[in-house]
Amino acid sequence: MGNLLLSKSRIAILFTVILGVLAIFACQLIRVQVIQASDYQAKAANEMQSTRVIPAPRGEITDVNGIAFARSVSAINIVVDQTQITDPARVATFVAPILGMSEVDIQTSITGTRKYAIVVKNARPAMWEQLTKALYDYNTVLDNKDLNKRIIGFFPERIYIREYPSGELISSLIGFVRSDGVGASGLESGLNSLITGTDGRYSYARGNGAEIPGSQQELIAAKAGTNIRLTINRDVQWVAAEAIASAVKSSAASSGTVIVMDPRTGAIVAHATAPTFNPNNTKKVALSLMRNPSVQDVYEPGSTGKVMTMAAALEEKTVTPTTVFSVPYSLTRGGSKFHDHDKHPTQYLTTSGILAVSSNTGTIKVGETLSHDTLHSYLTKFGIGIKTGSGLPGESAGILRPVSDWSGTTAPTVAFGQGYSLTAMQATSVFATIANNGVRVSPTVIAGTSDASGHFTPAGNRTTTRVISEDNAVKLRLMMESVVTAQGTAPSAAIPGYRVAGKTGTAMRYDSRTKSYSGYTASFIGFAPADAPRYVISVTLQEPKNGHYGGALGGPVFKKVMTFVLQSEHVAPTGTKVLPVALNKAELKAYQATQIAAKKS
Repeated sequence: MGNLLLSKSRIAILFTVILGVLAIFACQLIRVQVIQASDYQAKAANEMQSTRVIPAPRGEITDVNGIAFARSVSAINIVVDQTQITDPARVATFVAPILGMSEVDIQTSITGTRKYAIVVKNARPAMWEQLTKALYDYNTVLDNKDLNKRIIGFFPERIYIREYPSGELISSLIGFVRSDGVGASGLESGLNSLITGTDGRYSYARGNGAEIPGSQQELIAAKAGTNIRLTINRDVQWVAAEAIASAVKSSAASSGTVIVMDPRTGAIVAHATAPTFNPNNTKKVALSLMRNPSVQDVYEPGSTGKVMTMAAALEEKTVTPTTVFSVPYSLTRGGSKFHDHDKHPTQYLTTSGILAVSSNTGTIKVGETLSHDTLHSYLTKFGIGIKTGSGLPGESAGILRPVSDWSGTTAPTVAFGQGYSLTAMQATSVFATIANNGVRVSPTVIAGTSDASGHFTPAGNRTTTRVISEDNAVKLRLMMESVVTAQGTAPSAAIPGYRVAGKTGTAMRYDSRTKSYSGYTASFIGFAPADAPRYVISVTLQEPKNGHYGGALGGPVFKKVMTFVLQSEHVAPTGTKVLPVALNKAELKAYQATQIAAKKS
């Protein structure tokens, strides 16, 4: 009885061991064939000689409506195994007319002992098909005695090349890719990891050193890169690009930038620079042209920076739009003399009038109603000295020194827009904040992404920061409307039927190479309709030689682009009238007298 129980116990143990072994084999089988199947396929493919890469296309970059700015196009490198070419001179004579090359060049590329040599790079698929047919026909007619005359050894290397259908239209933003398919500048570089696809791999059988048709078997599927949809509207971009190119040429400026922004969402509708380059042919393009000046080049804003001084003073309640200041032509601060651009007797201007005529001395006095720390804090709130969050590669934060480093002349200089530096994107964001009722929304050029199956994922919401109150933003917009009147510095920016607000800028340009000021930065930034802003447009011209006033140079560009945007987006003409704002003491008294008379009646 005991032996029987022992026997049964041994059988049970043996059975359990067998089940355990089978379970281990089952787990291993699942791991190999299911969980790590692709890994083993890849390893096997790498160890096989008869495998090739299946190239994956980069994702497209399109405008907001899906029109391609950058796309991958199928192409073929025609390569050769030189060891299979028995008579290079004869082969070169035969294939030269098909490939459109000289016999000498072909013979050079197919002669030698290399197993891989490129004969034609980036050929159209039709060329390879024509060559294949010609070789097939040639080899077929040979009888058995002429087998040594067969032409073999040519192979296709399937690739993708990057194509930019819009050419130079938006190249500073989009950028381009290197010859190895890696992004070199712009969004192509900044989003390279997202846009780049994942190559696949296939195996094939060889016959007479050639790939046997029909023997191909996909081992790992290629995965296309992610498509990027921009906020850019191509039509608006075209108008902006044409306008800034014309302005740069007529003013003999070194460069120019136009940015169109929706202040409510932070979406960049157009981003145009001049001069620019053709991303389809970058062999002889200067590196300076491949930069994105809107976020990489910093400059002192000049008078466009005065709106921040005014905004801070309004928010701190040290002034109102009609506070009157005695405004001399020049004044001395910190041992240095500051003056307005045009000589004039002492004027009695309101805060609105100081902004309208862009008085430096008047703005210094407005700035002096604030402490240095307060003025600095508002510039910071507006985004000066901080990256905008646009995500564009190479973005600069600009330059804003801490108050502890300020000298006796820093505060008055900063008040009228010099002594600190910003980018065109930051400057646009400042005005967008005022247009958006005092809320700063970080700018973006990305509307969303889509995968290979076409599933679109919108970009996340932008970060927002309250800078000034809505009430003060409205007051400041009314003050800025006076800039585009006949009494202001930019009547050329006015658009019939629409209320327009803005500010001109004419700043001395600091040259870091010579450590001195040389030339000017001319700018105009504005928005419309002023009572309910839909779009903000900034125009910046660097080192213009034919004139240097921001109103005269930038105003017409703003008007042309904004007119097109308002019309193309079907923005109705402004239904409200401009409320008059007193620009000087006399106008203020007249207005007050009218109000008193109206109350008595």
